[in-house]
Amino acid sequence: MASSSFDIVSKVDRQEVDNALNQTAKEVSQRYDFKGVGASIEWSGDNVTIKASSADRVLAVLDVFESKLVRRGVSLKNIDFGEKEPQASGKEYVLSGPTKEGIDQDNAKKISKIIRDEGPKGIKPQIQGDELRVTGKSRDDLQEVITLLKGKDLDVALQYTNYR
Repeated sequence: MASSSFDIVSKVDRQEVDNALNQTAKEVSQRYDFKGVGASIEWSGDNVTIKASSADRVLAVLDVFESKLVRRGVSLKNIDFGEKEPQASGKEYVLSGPTKEGIDQDNAKKISKIIRDEGPKGIKPQIQGDELRVTGKSRDDLQEVITLLKGKDLDVALQYTNYR
């Protein structure tokens, strides 16, 4: 019997993030409570940058942006704003967060350990760069691993691809 496998990855759908960012920018430009505070949200490289005249307004823009991301099905774990403390930069406050893609080594080892300890026997997780390949004899066992990982609260947003 041939073995089955799937990959565990952490990718950001940049188009969905871009759509959420554009919706947020449009809402910020139209809402009354954002008039005259110089609030803006934009891409700067791979970072999302939020600017406003006060820290409270920056956090309000961030709240709108996060709600748009959730509505579009993008995990909030994919964009890391740190402690969410806006930094003073001249007369305005700035908050910047990079998009996170790939599974770092620490999280890959943690996920691998969860699969080995709590998953069905005969399942082999294998770290391959910034993703994991999970192999096993039974497709039912692989489905069980996916269900197990969906139930865990991990630091990264996971997607399951190449299910064969």
